[in-house]
Amino acid sequence: MVCVYNHGGSIMSPFPNNLAEAIEWLSSYGTVPGGGVTRTLYSKPWKEAQQAQKEWMEELGLQTSYDPIGNLFGRLASEDSMAPTILVGSHIDTVLSGGKYDGAYGILAGILALKHLKKHHGHPKVNLEVVSLCEEEGSRFPIACFGSGMMTGIYCIQDINGLSDSEGISFEQAMKEAGFGIVEQPDVVRSDISAFVELHIEQGPSLERLQKSIGIVQSIVGQKRFRITVKGEPNHAGTTLMKWRKDSLLGAVTMIHDLFGLTKEYNEDLVTTVGQLFVEPNVPNVIPGQVEFTVDARHPVNSVLSIFCEQFKRRFLEIAQKLGLEIGMEMWHDVQPVQMDVKLQQMVQTICLDSNISYHVMHSGAGHDSQLFARMCPTALVFVPSQGGISHSPSEYTSNHDLETGLSVLIQLLHQLAYK
Repeated sequence: MVCVYNHGGSIMSPFPNNLAEAIEWLSSYGTVPGGGVTRTLYSKPWKEAQQAQKEWMEELGLQTSYDPIGNLFGRLASEDSMAPTILVGSHIDTVLSGGKYDGAYGILAGILALKHLKKHHGHPKVNLEVVSLCEEEGSRFPIACFGSGMMTGIYCIQDINGLSDSEGISFEQAMKEAGFGIVEQPDVVRSDISAFVELHIEQGPSLERLQKSIGIVQSIVGQKRFRITVKGEPNHAGTTLMKWRKDSLLGAVTMIHDLFGLTKEYNEDLVTTVGQLFVEPNVPNVIPGQVEFTVDARHPVNSVLSIFCEQFKRRFLEIAQKLGLEIGMEMWHDVQPVQMDVKLQQMVQTICLDSNISYHVMHSGAGHDSQLFARMCPTALVFVPSQGGISHSPSEYTSNHDLETGLSVLIQLLHQLAYK
């Protein structure tokens, strides 16, 4: 660790003193041209960032450790050796050319919250522990929320078998090269966690547009993703009359149009997206013979989500039959909605009311580590505004005032949970 000296010759800490400094400090690990951050699982910037955080935690007097997959922990221990643990944090990894705040904010706020509580209140009645989860984004290997999934027992180590990144490096090889996956490290699954708290940027425009400082998340929406394949007949664009065509692209476009039309029959919590579309043979003078596209559908109530998906699948079949096309529909992603803990929501709401902080009770349309922890223990997910609703981008931004407001709420919540 490099020591920094002030003009008087005394040693200054190389670590940040506040959230604004911490955000810039951590973003330096993985900075790419254009102002974004790329810090994927087990990469060099990822390893450097985890180690830097470990050294900072140790300077603050926290007990640090890694688990076998690279989750990093900093513990403010209770004097009761049998006490359970309240866990706070988020994920350290980013998407490619991502922002400075996604995931990182929750970790850094957790470290600063424990620093404050240790200084002003000493040892808690239960263990307080900040976690820098190794992976959530799925941006290097085709698996998401790996850190929290392993901790909660939802994943097992066999789930990485056969997974490789875009350069052909296997998950297991990358893990071992980063120094993890060794027998001597403790077990991944935790049975001592009594609550999990995640502070996160919203990654959407609601709080900013409603002019609210805090988002209290009721639930994380369910997600279903489908791969739709429409097969027709490729043919000459000039010699095939319109009435004789089996145009797969016409079928796909009609399906997509009707998909969006069906959303008007539901409340605004239902959202659907067609994010990928592939046309074959994809040349100007040939009628498309096959089209593949994806459908992503989300809603906080699983029964509503299921009804919508069945409805659009029936409609797609009707369109295919009418146009003389073949259709295949495969659901390849199915995540159930998850409710956040009601008591913790009420505690956050009371803190906001007592502190005169504006808030909005809401659903999360994006997935988070909280949805995995919520299956194991009481869980709270708290949002702060995202400027313009922009995330997963170098333009991702949250004002320092909003960051500090979130930290204040987090400190008060952890104080109530761990000291009273």
